[in-house]
Parts: sequence; C-alpha cells; structure tokens
Amino acid sequence: MAGQLRWGLLGTGGIARQFARDLLLDGHVVTAVGSRAQSTADAFAAEFGIAAAHGSYEGLVRDPDVDVVYVATPHPMHHDNAVLALEAGKHVLVEKSFTLNAVEAQDLIEIAGRQRLVLLEAMWTRWLPHMVRIREILDSGALGEVRSMHVDHTQLLSSDPAHRVNAPALGGGALLDLGVYPISFASQVFGPPDTVQAVATVTAAGVDAQIATMFSYRSGAIATTYSAMTTRGPNTATVIGTDGRIDIDAVWYNPANFRVWDSSGRLVESYTSQVDGRGMQFQARELEALVTRDSHDSVVLPLSETLSIMQTLDHIRGLVGVTYPGEVLRP
Repeated sequence: MAGQLRWGLLGTGGIARQFARDLLLDGHVVTAVGSRAQSTADAFAAEFGIAAAHGSYEGLVRDPDVDVVYVATPHPMHHDNAVLALEAGKHVLVEKSFTLNAVEAQDLIEIAGRQRLVLLEAMWTRWLPHMVRIREILDSGALGEVRSMHVDHTQLLSSDPAHRVNAPALGGGALLDLGVYPISFASQVFGPPDTVQAVATVTAAGVDAQIATMFSYRSGAIATTYSAMTTRGPNTATVIGTDGRIDIDAVWYNPANFRVWDSSGRLVESYTSQVDGRGMQFQARELEALVTRDSHDSVVLPLSETLSIMQTLDHIRGLVGVTYPGEVLRP
C-alpha cells in the first residue's frame, strides 16, 4: 500500500516510535531520523533499522535521501521544525496539535503554499477505517439531521512537574494533547462552532488539567467535549441524529468498534475494526497520495480546517486563561 517517498523522522519520542512501527509495518520507506543528540538518533536508528541517523534537525532536513519529514517534537517546536523542513524543500507531516496557536499555523500554511509542498496535520484518527465508515454513514443521511455529539478523551498522564504535559514552556495541558482529538471530531461533523463555552481546572503551573467545552452551531446542533490528563474515563463518543445514533467504543480515536442504532433503538449496523498496528500508517498513505497526485491539500483534513481548529483552541484557551510563555493570543 505504501509509495516510494522516503521518510525522515524529526524527533525520537514516544509518538515517533509509534509512527515508525506503523510506517515499517505498512511497507513505507524510512531512510533517516534526526535528534538533538547523535547518541539518541543512533539508538533510534538501530532500533528500527534506519540507515541514516542525524545528530541535528538541520542534518535531517538537508539529507538528500529524505522526501518527507514527520515532525514529532513538543507543540512549541512544531512551527520552527516544520519551517526548517519546508524551507529545505521537504513535504511535511506535523503532529497535532498542529502548532502552538493559529498565528503559527497560518505562517506554516503560507510557507507551504509558496514552496508548493504538501503540508498535513497528523490527526491520524481522521483516516482510520472506522472513521471512514462513520463519514459514509453521516453523508448518507442515515442518522437524519445530526443534532448533537458527546466525546470524552481522558488519560492518567504523568504528574511529574518536569514532564511536558505539566510544563507551560512545552505547551502543556489537556487541551493541546488530548482535547484536540474530540474538538477535531466535532469540526469534522459540524464544521467551526458558532459559539464556544469552556471551563477548566488550571494547575498552579498554569496548564489545564481538565477542560470541558460546549459548542453551538447555526443549525441548532450542540457538541460537548471533555478532556483530562489526571483521570482516565470511558474514552467513548456518541453522535446523535433525529433518526438514530452512532456509539463508538473505547478507545474511539484509536481503531475502534461502533454500533449504529435507529430512533427506535434497533441495531442497524455493528462495525468491527481490524487494523494492523496502531493505525498511524493511514495518514502516511494520505500524504503520499497527495504528493503522487500533485495535490497540496487533503479533502479529509484541508489546511483551512486545521487553521480553523487552531483558532478554536486559541479561543478556548482565552476563555479559561491558559497562555504559554511569550505568547499573545489574538482575539
């Protein structure tokens, strides 16, 4: 299923490891890895059988055997790392949240456009087979008029103050790490919200430990999301229409099973997910297909929607009073 693009991985953390496994499992070509330390790059390359290990990000993006760079660093580094790759002439897949804020996202989009390169947000859930089927169901009108959705993403993450999720300087907090998933799902179903409400529990360090949002839309629909990094909840999702609903099992943003019910409570469809690995390979297939078609924007997740989601995240952080060092959020 994989093409012939040669991948370079910028960053060697946990998410980079997960992506490397799925890339290789799916037959993609991974030629290089870059880290801030040569020893870390060497260890990662040895673990995954990658030919080139670079002790700097600059070395990675200058590698002539790399066509596309996957940015897997913490949120505040996404912008500068992606700029580095784009200016080196590489296509770029950027981990979510796409950037720290919408201003940075807009800048990346403009640079990619000038360079005529593919730039894609790594919201890998969008391309999972169960989400593809859910889009088909929604597009068919089987649920009637979709009126609401309720989505949970809660994890018990590290309580170490130095861990990136607890550090403002590293873009910490539940919203950018976890909340981006349900908010992106709501965007997929309803588009940008007309009104936004949010409440959060903010730690002494200044990051959101838990956050709840309520979006309303001109259609009259409502979406609610809840994300937390101090408690693990059900991690399920429900989309409700006038003629039925979809219940997605835990963990809804991973390869997951779901059921479709009609308005009388009769089971209409039961979907069982069958995916090799974690499922991150589907976003790689999407990027490679865009390059092959010489298309610079994804229909499933266009850059305009990625920007809209970042604007929504900015708005939410403004409501709950979470900003990061040196950052000024635009209204």
